[in-house]
Amino acid sequence: MSTTTRPNGSLYTKIENTIATVEFGHPASNSFPGELLQRLADELNTLSNTPQVNLIVLRSEGEGAFCAGASFDELLAVTNLEQGAIFFSGFANVINAMRKCSKLIVGRIHGKAVGGGVGIAAACDYALATVNSSVKLSELTIGIGPFVIAPAVERKMGKAALSEMTLAAHEWKNAYWAEKKGLYAKVFENTPDLDKELDIFTQKLASYNPEALADMKRVLWEGTENWDTLLTDRAKISGRLVLSDFTKNALAQFKK
Repeated sequence: MSTTTRPNGSLYTKIENTIATVEFGHPASNSFPGELLQRLADELNTLSNTPQVNLIVLRSEGEGAFCAGASFDELLAVTNLEQGAIFFSGFANVINAMRKCSKLIVGRIHGKAVGGGVGIAAACDYALATVNSSVKLSELTIGIGPFVIAPAVERKMGKAALSEMTLAAHEWKNAYWAEKKGLYAKVFENTPDLDKELDIFTQKLASYNPEALADMKRVLWEGTENWDTLLTDRAKISGRLVLSDFTKNALAQFKK
């Protein structure tokens, strides 16, 4: 599968047999600039109100990383608190759109997920992965933390797993660890096997009563009604920390 060369990334949706497949891409390991985050949130909000869609599959381009998280270039460009809060609100908006979407979302996690990418995987209602789908929350290494995505990760994997990933910020956790902790429902040896199971599973799920699916979605997300406020507040924490000398220096080193 080809990968996009567009600097702001790409987003495509295909609707077939009541299943909407949403694919995002970015030349920098499928990372997210703010514009792409907004487009994804808007698309999920649209699909939530699309009657001919019963189910959403969320995937990314190419054969490398599933998602490398936030755009480093945009992180480096943040110069004040307002810009920082707006940038980190991008992931907050996507996770809230996934949470409030009336359709169940199945994640196709074909490769590594870092930072915000882990948050997106955690906000999927069901996720299938490959042995290459290692995860890492490296935010502390650059002087910030996974504050915005932490509620989604904790909801899916528990506070112990969140703590382990966050504090061991230099460590990759393999796909089988993530499966054991509840992030992934199943892990496959390769992408063709993943796609075969994804097709079988989503066809079955999409054939069930749409009302029952929508009601089940609401049940799965009970107790998260405060996230509109919570994730916005968390975005402000990250927005403040990204202005620190520690983070500016760390990001400059990473760019080298």
